[in-house]
Amino acid sequence: MSPPRKKQTPAKAATPTPDTSPRKPAKRGAEASATPSPALGQARERIDSIDQHIQELIAERANWALQVGKAKGPLKAAIDYYRPEREAQVLRKVVDRNDGPLSDEVLVRLFREVMSACLAQQEPLKVGFLGPEGTFSQQAVHKHFGHSAHGLPLATIEEVFQEVESGNADFGVVPVENSGQGTIQSTLDMFLTSKLKICGEVELQVHQFLLSRSGRLEDVERIYAHPQSLAQCKNWLRQNCNKTERFAATSNAEAARRARNADDTAAIAGESAAHVYGLKVVAGPIEDRPDNTTRFLVIGRDLLPPSGHDRTSLLVFVRDQPGALFNLLKPLADNGVSMNRIESRPSHQGRWQYAFFIDVSGHVEDMPVKHALEGLGSFAAQVRVLGSYPVAIL
Repeated sequence: MSPPRKKQTPAKAATPTPDTSPRKPAKRGAEASATPSPALGQARERIDSIDQHIQELIAERANWALQVGKAKGPLKAAIDYYRPEREAQVLRKVVDRNDGPLSDEVLVRLFREVMSACLAQQEPLKVGFLGPEGTFSQQAVHKHFGHSAHGLPLATIEEVFQEVESGNADFGVVPVENSGQGTIQSTLDMFLTSKLKICGEVELQVHQFLLSRSGRLEDVERIYAHPQSLAQCKNWLRQNCNKTERFAATSNAEAARRARNADDTAAIAGESAAHVYGLKVVAGPIEDRPDNTTRFLVIGRDLLPPSGHDRTSLLVFVRDQPGALFNLLKPLADNGVSMNRIESRPSHQGRWQYAFFIDVSGHVEDMPVKHALEGLGSFAAQVRVLGSYPVAIL
């Protein structure tokens, strides 16, 4: 019986010099792909077992989320079940527990989607944002609320405020400042008259791309973009499109919609807009600063309880008197409250009268912040707490 077995042995008996044969490595690769090694097969079985366990745990979490909803009683809408401060605490624990190999950003995104899906069992949250689809504001919605929330694309920042105020949207997401271009004044001005509160913040690293129908730079005769994006890419545009006409659009997604209708038109927008509007990438990223980041505010109708790591935004109307700015800052310094940002805007209450927007570390229920507010109230014409909310996580 042994001779037939020898004849069935593959390459070694047929090739006199197996070490120099060019076919041997290819044959070994073919054999490896056809018959996995025991170690590889064992690893795959273990992964399958872990996947099953993960799925069971997610189902268990979803069931417990339903129990939480029942424990809260007969509530009316998804917003009654949503606790931003609780989500922030959960995500901070995810970061604290993480020892790799996945990054903090990846794990936070995974857990955010799990929480989003569990909450949507009751009813998806309705979140207004500066549309149309494909804007950075929509990306901020997905980063903060997950993909199970129902996004409502709106034409202007003012409309986002209006939809939240009327109750048609549970929350809104609006841009407030960019790391390179500064504050978005139209957002700040809405808080001068709106009664809405800030419920959260989102920091989104922004990458700008030049998009067109043909994907060729030589075809581009005009470029549409939001004014902020044009400013963020001005050096690249000067070097590469100096003679190309540039036009402001209400949003980058609106610019992409214009670009899809003509071969000689391009848009500056996020890469996601290319997928939404069927455009090709001409160049990118083209922003002048590699750390280009936009901060968004989540607006709602109620103040939030403390999460343990919070920021408070204030709107202070001051009387026109000597030392007004000094008096504004002194109560913060006296109580050890760190100021993150201060900006003045016309108050719209009289000529040459100004209001100050101030961000400080801490929650309005924290004693240092509370005492500082008492000090501010003794001389300011009006002090409004715009919101106390969790600091952005990653």
